[in-house]
Amino acid sequence: MTATAEREAAATGPTATGRGLRTALLAVIGVGLLLLGGGLAVALGIGRDEPPAADSVDAGFARDMAEHHLQGVAMANLALTRAGDETVRGLAFDIAEAQQNQVGRMQGWLALWGHPVTGGERMAWMSAGEHAGHSMTAPGGLMPGMATDEELAELASLSGAEFDVRFLQLMTRHHQGGFDMARYAQQHAAEPAVRTLARSIAESQAGEVAVMADLLARRGAAPLPAP
Repeated sequence: MTATAEREAAATGPTATGRGLRTALLAVIGVGLLLLGGGLAVALGIGRDEPPAADSVDAGFARDMAEHHLQGVAMANLALTRAGDETVRGLAFDIAEAQQNQVGRMQGWLALWGHPVTGGERMAWMSAGEHAGHSMTAPGGLMPGMATDEELAELASLSGAEFDVRFLQLMTRHHQGGFDMARYAQQHAAEPAVRTLARSIAESQAGEVAVMADLLARRGAAPLPAP
């Protein structure tokens, strides 16, 4: 083989092959990333051409229920150190874990839809249909079942058996308010993933309300009036 032929072979040999392999690998990686992105979107429940509007049931529920949950998580975290009964602490742990996870999902949806995780008129998404003409917030703009600042301060000042009763009362009312929000979203949201989460929230909170009613009865206490 002449020197010229050797140079031509080298130019079209390993270097050219390497370029071809890199091109093929980049194409495979690109397809993989596309599939991963699509799979992530499906997992997060984002399958529509157009995301829900900022004033939709889907976005309003995700925004308001996330805020509602965060208060529930704060109360449950108090119980982890101030509750006197192990059963109450265990229930509080379950509530905090579940609701914190759900907050992450709802705020993730809002980010993917291009909406802020806070702001907007609270509960406006429930102002249609059977709720038309009725304010869905309590005085002070609190959502259904939420505790006031004074009630939270009182709860934080208690410990032991006194804490247990007050925690169960406030969390029962909190769950009752959240149940109504979740049930409405289950019936009216457009996104299947939102309806599925709303149904899960309604079912779990109804079950926990029953558990807390029993725990209150054992302590000779009654629930607060429902929101």
